[in-house]
This record gives sequence, C-alpha cells and structure tokens, in this order.
Amino acid sequence: MANTHAGESKRYSVLILTFFPHPFFCMHLIRSLYSLFVCRHVMNELLETERAYVEELLCVLQGYASEMDNQAMVHLMPAPLQNKKEVLFGNMPEIYHFHKRTFLRELEQYTDCPQLVGRCFIERMTDLQIYEKYCHNKPRSESLWRQCSDCAFFQECQKKLEHKLGLDSYLLKPVQRITKYQLLLKEMLKYSKSCEGADDLQEALTSILGILKAVNDSMHLIAITGYEGNMSELGKLLMQGSFSVWTEHKKGHAKVKDLARFKPMQRHIFLHEKALIFCKRREENGEGYEKAPSYSFKQSLSMSAVGITENAKGDHKKFEIWCNSREEVLTVCFETLFNKLCGLFRASCQ
Repeated sequence: MANTHAGESKRYSVLILTFFPHPFFCMHLIRSLYSLFVCRHVMNELLETERAYVEELLCVLQGYASEMDNQAMVHLMPAPLQNKKEVLFGNMPEIYHFHKRTFLRELEQYTDCPQLVGRCFIERMTDLQIYEKYCHNKPRSESLWRQCSDCAFFQECQKKLEHKLGLDSYLLKPVQRITKYQLLLKEMLKYSKSCEGADDLQEALTSILGILKAVNDSMHLIAITGYEGNMSELGKLLMQGSFSVWTEHKKGHAKVKDLARFKPMQRHIFLHEKALIFCKRREENGEGYEKAPSYSFKQSLSMSAVGITENAKGDHKKFEIWCNSREEVLTVCFETLFNKLCGLFRASCQ
C-alpha cells in the first residue's frame, strides 16, 4: 500500500513545504493528508468491489439458479441436481438482496468520510451473520457441484454467460467477500488511529473477525459425528484445537497405567462454557470444502464436575483434567487451553 501511494505523498510534501516551512508542522500535516488519501483509496476499493460483488451475485442467480426452474433446461440436468437449488446456492439470494438493497447504499453514504465507515459495519453486524448460514451449507453445496460439475446444464449456462470460470468459482465469492472486509478494515484502521472513527473501525474489525471465527468454529462443530446430545445446550464455544493427551485410570491394571503415561493420543478438544468435548480427528479426504476435517466423538466432561491441576509431572506446559474421585486423569499438553480453563473457573467462582 505504501509503495502505491509514494508518488502522491511526495507531491503533497512539496506543496506543504512551500507554504509551511516549520519542519514539525509540515511533517504532522503531511502524515494527516497522506492518511486521508489512503483512507479514501481504501474506501474507493471497498465501494468498487462491493458493486462488482453485487453484480456477480445477480449474474449467478439469474444465469444459473433461475435456469434450474427453466423447463427448457430441465433435460440437461442430471437426476441428482434436480430440485436441489437450495442445496447448491444456499442462502445466496438472501445475501444478494441484503447487499443490493441495504448495505451497498449505506456504504456509499461514507464516500466523503471514509474513516467513519466503521459505523456502517457495526449497525449491520447482525445482518452480516447471514454469512454463517451460507458457510454452514458450503460442504453440501460443493459435494453436489463435484457430483454434477461436468453435466450439460452447467456447461450451457456458462456458455450463455460467457464466463471463463465455472460456477464453483462464483459460489466461493461470499466466503471471499466476508474475508475481504476484515482486510479492508485493517488497512483503514492502520491510517485512522487518531481520527474520530477509529474506535468504530476497531469495533467493526473485531466483530467481523468474530464472524469469521464463528464460521470456522461452526464448520468444525458440524463435522462431529457420534455425539448424541444437543451441542447448542453446551453454551458458547470458547476455543478448539488439537493436542496430545495421556489417559491414566487410577483403578486400572498397572501395565495399562504405565502404557497410558508414555503413549499420548492426539485429540481435538472443543471447550464450551458447560462442557469439554474430546474427539478424534479423522483423515481429510476430497478437495476444497470437502477436504475439511471430520471428528469422531470420544467423550465429554461437564465443566461443573471438572478439576484441573497445573504443572503436571513437573512440566509447566502440561496440566491434568479430572472429575470427581480422580478415577480417570487426563494429562494435556496445551498451554492456551489451560489459561482458558482457569478463566472459566474464576468466572464460576465470582
């Protein structure tokens, strides 16, 4: 970004130094004008890409989704594709209408005051959560696409639209767009630290990152198989990740206990407000979204019955998780998880 604007910044510097020779004043003014210039550039990029995004969504909905209801095209569709429009496109129509009727128009109101655009994101953050629904459906959509990608229907639609890229590239656009927002907000915030809208930009960025995290977490949660309970009853997902765990059964056979001490298992843990869920990560297969990992449920521990001991076996990176009478003790090598667990315990004691 800095290289892109170097020439413009130099021109501003020459003009300012001509009229305001005091070095301190000049440098302060140069930085302010350069920051404003960058913010306007980022705002222009935001608006231009937003308009292009809206047009691309409309093109896909008219050129593919609507054609699935066209009786003259039905004979080109294989059986697995028929009546599967909602599976293939998810809630893309909802996303299109939100951006066309609301978000684009509101963003355009900040054309001349780009540093205040954070307010627009904050006010529409609840609406932007529609992307979570789209991403939840993405594995089903991509699976259907791969099953039917070579069919005459898609080839005919692509030919009519004169697109160089296939439908799968356009189905990825919403995922790319929500990611693009956080990149643009970061760039805007970088040059707006001392401006009026800096706090709003930071809040907007934090919220967008929260949506991206929620999307990522939910993609992992829906990949869990074998859990018979209701995940929504476990409270908010605080963190998740893979780690090494040693299991020791206090009442078990001595040899079993010895083996448990020295042979760690790789487990993926989902730390919720009310429970710890332990899973085994399965091999990744397929491509794209189909390559997302899947998990086999192994056990859960209620946070109301869990105890923790730090510095397990004299190792500050390990801690023990145990329940009730400590008949089963899990030694975990995962420092950040320990910090989260301690935070939960402190909160429950307040």
